[in-house]
Amino acid sequence: MKAIRGVWGFLLAITITAAAAQPSSGVIRVVVPFAAGGVQDIVARSFNAELGAALGRTVIVENRPGAGGTIGTALVAKSAPDGHTLVLAAASHTINGSLYAKLPYDPIRDFTGVAHIGTVEYVLMVGAALPVKTVREFVDYAKANPGRLNYTTAGSGSATHLSMAYFAALAGIDMVHVPYKATNEAVNEVVAGRSHAVIAANIGALGFVKDERVRMLGVTSAKRSKFLPGLPTIAESGLPGYEFDSWLGLLGPAGIPVSTLERINAAVGTLLRDPVILDRLARQGIEPRALGPEAFDALLRADFAKMARVVKASGARID
Repeated sequence: MKAIRGVWGFLLAITITAAAAQPSSGVIRVVVPFAAGGVQDIVARSFNAELGAALGRTVIVENRPGAGGTIGTALVAKSAPDGHTLVLAAASHTINGSLYAKLPYDPIRDFTGVAHIGTVEYVLMVGAALPVKTVREFVDYAKANPGRLNYTTAGSGSATHLSMAYFAALAGIDMVHVPYKATNEAVNEVVAGRSHAVIAANIGALGFVKDERVRMLGVTSAKRSKFLPGLPTIAESGLPGYEFDSWLGLLGPAGIPVSTLERINAAVGTLLRDPVILDRLARQGIEPRALGPEAFDALLRADFAKMARVVKASGARID
């Protein structure tokens, strides 16, 4: 009997170890904290079937929009740390930590960086009617016309808002903020000549590269974009020190077992070498970049500190 118990105990230990090495059985939810149709939603749906196949699970995408992404994010923060519930997050995650006076979670302590997916640059666009062709000329023109220029955004506290507010703060210019509900609305106002400027994610700008109604002045990233290689960065084109971009990745609640974390991370890393997945991401203006869990956590902490400076410089705050 003792021998039998020993065998059963050994088998049980193996079973427990194997179970800990993968997400909980059943469905894995990838929560998108914004409405369907946005970049995060499209990205999540671009690989959920392939991720499910790699993990031997069904991966579904669930939209939980509201309160600048904090409702869906809070749901994940409070979920069981078993790899069963993840959130497709972006830079808004770290932005919200400084933008909101109160959050139902801590954007760093309550989360684990599961898998980094890639980065997105933004583009400064102005209406063609403005007599400017460079960032430097735009800044000089705005200084000569304080309070007379306006810029559109996807809403107060959005990345499109903070990127331009940060730009204005560094440049020392005064412009009027006109918020809309979505990036496409903000861009269309500039295209139609009803607004002067917008900073939009490159996916929202790429369709207007040859449109004579707008002029692209620079990309917000530290280096030039592979999607717009001929366009200088804002920093090199007239505003040294300016940098703003967005990461995309899967986060889970704090405390996910290392074995589970590494398995999901490895599966995503494999997908980021798949030409089909890479093509889908490229269509959204995303430059893929796989990171291990520790490196992703380090990026989150660094981005949280950077976005705190951006929010402070912009003067934005949501109580």
